Amino acid sequence: MVIGAGLGGLAVALRLAARGWRATVCERSGAPGGKMNRWRAAGCTFDTGPSLVTMPWVFEELFAEVGERLSDHIRLMPVHPLAEYVFADGERFMHSAALPDWLATVRRLEGGRAEGFLSYMALGARLFELSRATFFRSSPFERPDPTALPALKYFPLRHAWGSYAATVEHFFRDPHVRQMFLRYPTYVGSSPWRIPAMLSVIPFVEYAFGGHHIEGGLYALIEALAHLLEARGVEIRRNAPVAQIEESGGRAVGVRLADGERLPADIVVMNGDASRAPALLGRKDAHPLPESERSLSGLVFLWAIRGRLEGRAHHTVFFSADYPREFRELFDERRFPQDPTVYVNLPARTDPSMAGPDAEPMFVMANAPANDGDVWDEGAIAEARRRVLARLRAGGFPAVEGRIVAESVWTPRRIADTYDMPGGAIYGTHSHGRRRAFLRPPNRDRRVRGLYYVGGSAHPGGGTPTVLMSARIAAELAERER
Repeated sequence: MVIGAGLGGLAVALRLAARGWRATVCERSGAPGGKMNRWRAAGCTFDTGPSLVTMPWVFEELFAEVGERLSDHIRLMPVHPLAEYVFADGERFMHSAALPDWLATVRRLEGGRAEGFLSYMALGARLFELSRATFFRSSPFERPDPTALPALKYFPLRHAWGSYAATVEHFFRDPHVRQMFLRYPTYVGSSPWRIPAMLSVIPFVEYAFGGHHIEGGLYALIEALAHLLEARGVEIRRNAPVAQIEESGGRAVGVRLADGERLPADIVVMNGDASRAPALLGRKDAHPLPESERSLSGLVFLWAIRGRLEGRAHHTVFFSADYPREFRELFDERRFPQDPTVYVNLPARTDPSMAGPDAEPMFVMANAPANDGDVWDEGAIAEARRRVLARLRAGGFPAVEGRIVAESVWTPRRIADTYDMPGGAIYGTHSHGRRRAFLRPPNRDRRVRGLYYVGGSAHPGGGTPTVLMSARIAAELAERER
């Protein structure tokens, strides 16, 4: 029994079905995908969640595990350049995956030096090799795999133990390059000033393995997985919210749906926010994830823009004028920033099929705190929209207000209500400090036998490839227990 038809839930169900298990997936909404979903308007196609795929071999491994080829189901399209970065003082540059182009940019900004970037990538490479054999392979609190011991030779002795921000500042002199690399912790909903430097693996992975779009939108991956599951007899029950995980003798034995129907099971896999499990188990001491422990949420505008936005990159980041202040507002003051950093995704730059005949899709996102009490009414949305558009105008983006022909707004409150996530925290807990970064909820419950966890809130964390890793780990643990 799998609770939730997000990417992790579909992937673990497919892996288990390939190993002979009979699986059922219960999804609270009317469509699979969870946060990785789709919206269509004005002839345009929008991804409502993740907008980039990296580490493509993780996706190929999943399909190979079930006797399929990834290329027979989806087409990965490399994104070049990776992104454009626009700064408040007028500086702007392309982050290119072509090393000669990128080294030329680094040398221009770093006073003729590229050694800092190359050394930082060398550190990231060591962290990646270590993570691939350990952190990406097994769940915390499980018996160590002796075959992973050789990977300890990659254990970095310097620059990986302190603050992520301090490590970035050690390798780079230019404030623009520093700010670009300080953005990567937001990929796991965290502050660069509070996460450990070990997470320098994130920028290495994106640069070393590139960023990819999926033709037709990332939701095409969800459709492919759902098709493979249905072909193997796995039922995806839509509009079937789970109200309780049933337990007997310290073991999960099934679930009860909101309409009272009981579904027995040998194991239960939770593909939702892991912090919700105690409440679903009926624990008297269950409580919501505290706001101080939550990752970032986001405010997202999906706009269908009349005409074409020519001369723009697929991904563009418009940085705020005071990045440290922005994160103090997000995590200390817990409010939407006065001057937010704004991310713009124009997928039709790479994939024209996502545009309509007379419009193209524009995904706009700014980070926001995951608070329970925030009121995202029309006034609050209008003020946030004003701040977002002000940052875009300051960065030279053309005025689009009068060209919006369709709109969908995703506030933290809507994210929280739609996906049952505390305050709309996209990645569950933040990754501040070594414990939060590396001891996320494990993939096997430590108290209830037969209960497993997959998804961005569980080990090894958020991001499409790591969610697939969590599905592989959980499936292997369930198979080992059987």
